[in-house]
Amino acid sequence: MKIKVKVTAFSKTASVSKRADGMLCVKVDALPQKGKANKRLMEILSEHFGVAKSEISIVHGAGESVKLIEIIDK
Repeated sequence: MKIKVKVTAFSKTASVSKRADGMLCVKVDALPQKGKANKRLMEILSEHFGVAKSEISIVHGAGESVKLIEIIDK
């Protein structure tokens, strides 16, 4: 499954919400430096979808706020 995610880094709390257009909005409580926000994004999505972090990957947009994420369904 592939999903579009809008990431807001350096938020006070981590959260996941869904927009009307189907895109997920994820607030990440980490700095957008040296991959810290992306690493935290993977942890948050792993908890949200109940999958291992190794089953989630950034397909496109690793350095951008809008990312295309792939979650491997087993």
